[in-house]
Amino acid sequence: MLAWVGLLWLLEAVDAKTHHSLDTFGIVPREIGELRDIIPAAFIHFGFDHVAANSIPLFVLGFLAALRDIGRFLGVVFVIVLTSGFGVWLVAPAGTNTAGASGVVFGLFGYLLIRGFVDRRLLDIAVGLAIAVYYGSILWGVLPTAQGVSWQGHLFGLAGGVASAFLFRDVTSVSTR
Repeated sequence: MLAWVGLLWLLEAVDAKTHHSLDTFGIVPREIGELRDIIPAAFIHFGFDHVAANSIPLFVLGFLAALRDIGRFLGVVFVIVLTSGFGVWLVAPAGTNTAGASGVVFGLFGYLLIRGFVDRRLLDIAVGLAIAVYYGSILWGVLPTAQGVSWQGHLFGLAGGVASAFLFRDVTSVSTR
């Protein structure tokens, strides 16, 4: 997670040095050519304040999600990035440009929140409840309350995280009754 967060900061430094040339990798809705930017958009930010806002929650939630199985974690993140990015592409206002790791942050929040219930693991339920207490206020970010903030990316990221809890459930821990 340190490497991932470091990469985000490095990319933002390159973006700043090149007069924001990487911002073109954000998602502009409903333009077919922009579908190729769904994955890179999760790594690009619009300024150092933007990457700073995502860094700590991404590090903490990513670390907790990756603890058990790095392969599952990578699959979860892939589903979240695709779901969040495609959701932005479908429903964000025309002419906007959306980028940032906040869709992943919301997705990891959703994944950790319900993973324990899906897998029926008490420790993961406890982690999910702790995450809900500590980070639960981010749920306001799925509402269209702040100008210039992609609630669409947040909402679809959250949906991708919840879906990932089911897609990547630990079938060995679930009772077969």
